[in-house]
Amino acid sequence: MSPRLARAIAAGIVALCVTTTAASIPIGLAARERIEPGEIVIVGNPTAPEMRSALAELEREREAGEALTETTQGFNPFFGAVVVLLMLWLGVGLLIVWRQPRNWAGWLFLITGAPLPLLTLVQGLTIYGAKADPGSVPLLGLWATVGEYLIYPIALLPLLFLLFPDGHPPSRRWRWAVRGLVGGTALAVVGFLVAPGPFNAYLTDGILYENPIGIDALGGVAPLVILIGALVALASAFSTVVAVRQRFKAAVGEERQQMRWLAFVASFAGACFALQWVLGGIAEFFFHDEDAPIFGLFFALTAFSLVIGLPAAYLIAIFRHGLWDLDVVVKKTVQYGVLVAGFIAIVGLVVVIVPVLFVGVGADVGFVPVLVGGVVVAVGFNLIRSRARRWANRIVYGKRSTPYEVLSAFAERVGGTYSVDDVLPRMAQLLGEATGARAARVWLRIGNEMRAEASWPLDAPEATSVPVRGDELPPFGDEEAFEVRHQGDLLGALTVSPSAADPMNPTKAKLARDIASQAGLVLRNVRLIEDLRESRRRIVSAQDERARKLERDIHDGAQQQLVALSVQLRLAEGMVDRDPAKARGLLADLQARTVETLEDLRDLARGIYPPLLADKGLSAALEAQARKSPFPVTVEPDAVGRYGPDVESAVYFCCLEALNNVAKYADASTVEIRLAQANGELRFEVTDDGRGFETSGSGHGTGLQGMADRLDAIGGLLEIRSAPHRGTTILGRIPASAAREVGTEG
Repeated sequence: MSPRLARAIAAGIVALCVTTTAASIPIGLAARERIEPGEIVIVGNPTAPEMRSALAELEREREAGEALTETTQGFNPFFGAVVVLLMLWLGVGLLIVWRQPRNWAGWLFLITGAPLPLLTLVQGLTIYGAKADPGSVPLLGLWATVGEYLIYPIALLPLLFLLFPDGHPPSRRWRWAVRGLVGGTALAVVGFLVAPGPFNAYLTDGILYENPIGIDALGGVAPLVILIGALVALASAFSTVVAVRQRFKAAVGEERQQMRWLAFVASFAGACFALQWVLGGIAEFFFHDEDAPIFGLFFALTAFSLVIGLPAAYLIAIFRHGLWDLDVVVKKTVQYGVLVAGFIAIVGLVVVIVPVLFVGVGADVGFVPVLVGGVVVAVGFNLIRSRARRWANRIVYGKRSTPYEVLSAFAERVGGTYSVDDVLPRMAQLLGEATGARAARVWLRIGNEMRAEASWPLDAPEATSVPVRGDELPPFGDEEAFEVRHQGDLLGALTVSPSAADPMNPTKAKLARDIASQAGLVLRNVRLIEDLRESRRRIVSAQDERARKLERDIHDGAQQQLVALSVQLRLAEGMVDRDPAKARGLLADLQARTVETLEDLRDLARGIYPPLLADKGLSAALEAQARKSPFPVTVEPDAVGRYGPDVESAVYFCCLEALNNVAKYADASTVEIRLAQANGELRFEVTDDGRGFETSGSGHGTGLQGMADRLDAIGGLLEIRSAPHRGTTILGRIPASAAREVGTEG
């Protein structure tokens, strides 16, 4: 069955029930006007044994003053309450079918609720045609027979315990309870079908309507069949209480919250059902009172708990704990349900209670005044509309704001003039308060780890960084996590720590995801600022480290050499007169050492900014470095031109750092350096045939990060391509706006 057809059938059932309820009202009122109190009508053979005994019982009731049929002409408040409960029951069924057409719980609400309005109409027709105006109703036998058996689908009502929440029993081993309840009820119905005697549905109305298909020969067997079927059905019905209790005990988290009220209703109804038979049996056995009020009291409590408690338990699971994630549908349903309830309450107050208290008129108010009063009260319908909306929001979302209010507040805060340092704490606070969590955090991805940038409440324990592999959201332990992305990039996450008394549900999870989807641009801005701060820290640290290295190189190299040259020059000065030959040898040695010192100073100068790069450009400078490399290095310049000093130095030092990494880690046999320019973009590649590495699980070292920072400073990008045993390629791109060629001096 398609969802559309299922919804159409469910809506048709509800519409049919409303129509039959409305049609039964004028028929019932018309019948009451023509019925004489104490009148007994017999349809069938009055001499049959079962008919005679039933007739004698009715005559005793008439002699005791019983009217045998309702003859009050006014509005019946009890009937109004039954109609409201019926609409609630059918509404729950329609709601479930509308959302989950394959869920048998929704259909069961409709199957057990629909017979009541049909029964009211059919019994009204039977009473009118048999007692008020005999012969006026065609097919009276059909209506009477249908009215006798319409009540029996209600026996399937305990299955609603067994089918919560997905429309299936908790496990395969509980299927026997379904078979027992359905089979026992069917067996009892078969017994009633063949049992001779009057229908039970009309005895209280003074009508002895003989079962047209009853078989006298089965008069002794039918009660036994009915008893067996009833016992099987009752045992199966009671087992559903045990099943729902076991399922509740095994449930955890969100499912346990959803089942809490249903388990309570099942326990209460099961206890009342057991006490009904235990105390009723005790009263009959010890006090010989077959009509003990204790039996009727607990029967009423059992029926009340089932009729009120079952739809209430389902609705609480839907409203408060997000069962089936109905959200908007549920909100509107509750809103208008509150409006209808308020409307009925005002009608009852104005039309029924007020006349009794202040005018002195009895509660026997006709149907027409009720209708007129309803129209008058409907004028003030909109006066309670806004309050009903607030009540609906409070019922659905408790004391917290609605998702729409939360998202609106979030948009206002993001669009406000808050500083970046203030936005994330406010985001964490809004998320925590909206979901009722114990704690909420905003995480920002920095490199290959997630860092907790803001937490709520302020005294929440500190959280350690969480490593990130690739572009997947990492686990956050017991916290519920929701990824934050912008343009496909994982920028961070929002996490909440649910309270044990108020766990996460689909509604809260959807709200958190909505906040996370709007937080992408915020985290993008925060991440850019954090990256800028981090790059500045790295640049300062790199500058300090370079200055310290330069100081060590000068102190340990050129400075020591110059000190030694100074000492030897003084020695040579003293030897000139005493030993000229030895002095000349010493001066020759000093000349060689001076050349070495000059070379060392030139090497130091190259580390700062090589003169060859300034004079000849990238190709010449890289080829000079390639000749000094301990392994073969090939440079393919591809006729690149001259660029600004910042561009050339960035490319030069990135290539040198790549060669340095190859020497340290790659164990490569050859390296190729390629330079190219296309569409105004300058590209360079440093490729080796070394051992390679796994880029997804490895963070950037200081060398690679320094290269990325150099390129980022001029608007460029660094890309690393590598795999174990497949070598490594360092690829850099500098956009046309930065890599403009400059002229060379002749």
